[in-house]
Amino acid sequence: MTATTRASAPLPAVTPAEEPLELPEDRFADREVSWLAFNERVLQMAEDPDTHLLERARFLSIFANNLDEFFMVRVAGLKRRIATGLAVTAASGLEPREVLDAISARAHELTQRHAAAFLDGVRPALAEAGITVVHWDELAADEQLRLHGFFRDQVFPVLTPLAVDPAHPFPYISGLSLNLAVVVRNPTTDKEHFARVKVPPLLPRFVAVEGADGLDSRRARFVPLEDVIAVHLDQLFPGMEVVQHHTFRVTRNEDLEVEEDDAENLLQALEKELLRRRFGPAVRLEVASDIDPQVRELLVRELGVTEQEVYELPEPLDLRGLGDIADLDRPELKYPKFVARTHRDLTDGAETAKPSDVFAAIRNRDVLLHHPYDSFSTSVQAFLSQAAADPKVLAIKQTLYRTSGDSPIVDALIDAAEAGKQVLALVEIKARFDEQANITWARKLEQAGVHVVYGLVGLKTHAKLSLVVRQEAGGLRRYCHVGTGNYNPKTARLYEDLGLLTDDQQVGEDLTRLFNQLSGYAPKTAYKRLLVAPRSLRTGLVDRIDREIDNHRQGLPSGVRIKVNSIVDEVIIDALYRASQAGVPVDVVVRGICALKPGVPGLSENIRVRSILGRFLEHSRVFWFASGGDPVAMIGSADMMHRNLDRRVEAVVRLTDPRHVREISQLLDECMADGTSSWHLGADGTWTRHHRDADGRPLTDLQEHIIATRPGRRPSTRRRR
Repeated sequence: MTATTRASAPLPAVTPAEEPLELPEDRFADREVSWLAFNERVLQMAEDPDTHLLERARFLSIFANNLDEFFMVRVAGLKRRIATGLAVTAASGLEPREVLDAISARAHELTQRHAAAFLDGVRPALAEAGITVVHWDELAADEQLRLHGFFRDQVFPVLTPLAVDPAHPFPYISGLSLNLAVVVRNPTTDKEHFARVKVPPLLPRFVAVEGADGLDSRRARFVPLEDVIAVHLDQLFPGMEVVQHHTFRVTRNEDLEVEEDDAENLLQALEKELLRRRFGPAVRLEVASDIDPQVRELLVRELGVTEQEVYELPEPLDLRGLGDIADLDRPELKYPKFVARTHRDLTDGAETAKPSDVFAAIRNRDVLLHHPYDSFSTSVQAFLSQAAADPKVLAIKQTLYRTSGDSPIVDALIDAAEAGKQVLALVEIKARFDEQANITWARKLEQAGVHVVYGLVGLKTHAKLSLVVRQEAGGLRRYCHVGTGNYNPKTARLYEDLGLLTDDQQVGEDLTRLFNQLSGYAPKTAYKRLLVAPRSLRTGLVDRIDREIDNHRQGLPSGVRIKVNSIVDEVIIDALYRASQAGVPVDVVVRGICALKPGVPGLSENIRVRSILGRFLEHSRVFWFASGGDPVAMIGSADMMHRNLDRRVEAVVRLTDPRHVREISQLLDECMADGTSSWHLGADGTWTRHHRDADGRPLTDLQEHIIATRPGRRPSTRRRR
């Protein structure tokens, strides 16, 4: 049964006097454990032999990177709250120590699976395809000779061995760095010493063993960089005997703490905090499984970690570098090549790669963009570039949360300011792990004459908004873009997102009010087509959910469908539980964390939860309501999390074009369809993958299906490998 059928069929009326059942205390899943379940789904993509081989390597890299960030932020934050006495019982009912124990048990299991997926699955399969990851002693003599030269010319000059003795205290080990723990012996005194050698992070993680004719992607060979260093340790400690060496890696607390109320200059305060981040306490120690017990004990003691925080893994450690191997030019081992098309409403039906006039297209009709299937460069990027160059444009207002290092969006804003236009850029310099880049862009924009502001004290500005004011024959006209994803041309090719281009007067007024609130003082601003966090988004969505309950009781079509990255907020989840208890069908598509428990008798038997992973990162946020037979659809920047609804400026816009509402409805139908490959969440919190039918045939890959059926495309006949 499709979601449309569930959501639009009239249901038996329930008397308004009927009270909802009391909600049980154990109705929420733990968010941290749920996040680990999400990363397990990423791992399953790497373990699946039906996934294209180099994409399996990429998923292994993504898993490793995800887990690093999880420990740096979530685990570190939890440990800090426990240490300061601020930790409270989780909504799931778990005490803080119980959460840490659950994380540890699950993370240890998953990291072992991750290592095995590479060593026993992906690496042998790569070797069969001519791509080998080998150790030093597996190299031929001529290959070793070339790598001797590589070490001499590019590695040795940047290495810094650090000894540990009474004159040399244990060195600081930077977060996420790969290191060699080395034990050397003085042949004169026969005394052993410990030393640490850092593997240079700016050199390739896996060194290409190139032949005389350079790298051949069809017969590519790689050796871990630490293997190359280990063979040459005698050159770092001349006159000493190298007794043993082992790899290890440390993860530190890298979350930021900036007291904005006390910071006269947020930019300077954040720069100081970024420096402090480098010296956060250790929260995880990864060591090679064959490490010497005494060396292991030394590392545990000096780094101040507990046994629970030690992860013994088979080498090689740090598989993030597999992303570079995944970039090899072997198209037959990857997802079929995909090139985004210009949205049909921006081309007027012409067979052209670029829109001729974005403003004219928007005046003709609202445009609902679906990236990466619709080109970002010929839509959003063209919109801002044309605005910067158009002499009729008087002002541009723009939010920037994350953008690329060579951003054409930033260049367009600078061009506009230099052309004399009023340009406002709201730069969120507290965007996690992009802080330094955003500080750089903020300064560059200020130097070009752009009015740069940093939003509201205590709130991150996460909304994705552009406003262009243009002088036209009939007066000023406002052109707007409201999106679900960042203004980043690079991630726009990898992230699935939605965006609305419109010249609707109400949206223009709403964005004008919101930008005024962000750059000035307007705390009681009201909006017409926007729901804005932190004031009206949660209450607006709960009101919509409650309205569906009323519709159901009156025998009208009812239903709620939500697509987000994460759903954790207890108020939203409880509203969905109440809707389910009343008989309203609820569908949730969630990529990451889900604290909601579907299918629980008496609580959520009318709720279904699905998760979709693939070549693109599912990133759009969508809210759909049956609304008595006249469906309402909204898109925006907010996930259903406390930080989004309480501590961020988020914006969700209601779509008014019936075509767009139908398009959103169809997208959600396809996400929830039984024939679509996805993960289904059970009442016990277990995710089950459904990617084959009863006869063993692959189910539909949603993203490949959209690529094949997007207007102007032909279905691909290419087989999976």
